[in-house]
Amino acid sequence: MPDGHQETLTLTNLPSMAGVAKEEWDRLALGGERPYYPFASWDFLDALEVSGSVRPETGWGPHHLLLRRGEHISGVMPLYLKAHSRGEFVFDHAWADAYERAGGRYYPKLLGAIPFTPATGLRLFGETAEDEAALLAGARQITSELGVSSLHINFLTEEEKALAEAAGYLVRTGTQYRFCDEGFGNWAGFLAALSSRKRKALRKEREGIAKARIEIDWVTGSDITEAHLDLFWRFYQDTGARKWGAPYLTRNFFSVITERMADSILFVMARRGEQTIAGAMNFIGGDTLFGRYWGCTEYIPFLHFEVCYYQAIDYALQHGLSYVDAGAQGEHKIARGYQPVTTYSVHHLPNPSFHDAVARYLEAEREEVDEAIHYLQDFTPFRKDGA
Repeated sequence: MPDGHQETLTLTNLPSMAGVAKEEWDRLALGGERPYYPFASWDFLDALEVSGSVRPETGWGPHHLLLRRGEHISGVMPLYLKAHSRGEFVFDHAWADAYERAGGRYYPKLLGAIPFTPATGLRLFGETAEDEAALLAGARQITSELGVSSLHINFLTEEEKALAEAAGYLVRTGTQYRFCDEGFGNWAGFLAALSSRKRKALRKEREGIAKARIEIDWVTGSDITEAHLDLFWRFYQDTGARKWGAPYLTRNFFSVITERMADSILFVMARRGEQTIAGAMNFIGGDTLFGRYWGCTEYIPFLHFEVCYYQAIDYALQHGLSYVDAGAQGEHKIARGYQPVTTYSVHHLPNPSFHDAVARYLEAEREEVDEAIHYLQDFTPFRKDGA
């Protein structure tokens, strides 16, 4: 594929992050003026692999794309050969069932995503728009060469969605909930922006935590110890066992990622006296605090809201972060100051009949998502008429 400079574009698949230098990957994934997005970093993606959390045996076979313009690396893309649809947060199990009932084999499939991370961010790391288009085309080419059922790119940006749609990908929308600092300045300013009724309800929830004698610690950077990680591993296992049966991440992942990225990690720990009973793990981006994992060893009313939502807002306001991305699902976040936003995924389905059937489904689904977001915006807790 020659470009305007007559340089040849070539694509290579990498079976692990070790196949590309950290400096080259991060130059493309983290460079430029865009806010720091920790999940795109070589350190994060490689930590998933070296810790054993992501490997073919767990249904995540690294198949990353590397694009060269001549001898120069001009694009990379995280890509995985998936043996199932777990850990993606864009649910296509019904698609898989329909495809296999029609006589096809849905798995393996290709997935462009950050494993276990439903947080919107760049998925096409190219120097130019042409390089990003080449990555999209290259991923489709790999889909054809492997003979797999489909290619999916999850939680990409709106700009990438438009580029993929122009290239023939199907677009799917979803809903998440995000806090946005609209000039609140601090926690008191945030409270003042709420309606009287919602402000009273929020204060009551937080007072319940105080009455339960719960204290909160923020732990980040060099203050994070293996003892903190042991505690959090217990919390993470408990949540995983209750929600999806088995944790996605290994214990070693938490050690590796803390060794590499401690300054990008915030633990919110809840304790009664000397006993820590709950915690949330967050990643600190350039303008966003990303809430990722949570767990507890004791149920206390509203503790989840305090540790995951209110503390995240307070931290973001104190540290000049504009947003809190609280992860997938959860309409209950709306009453706590989080507003509905649209998420995007794009899909390439080589089988014409399957493509057409899914396209019809997605058209109706997009309308439902738009209507739901419009409806949910009426339930945000912020004052609408000075009340």
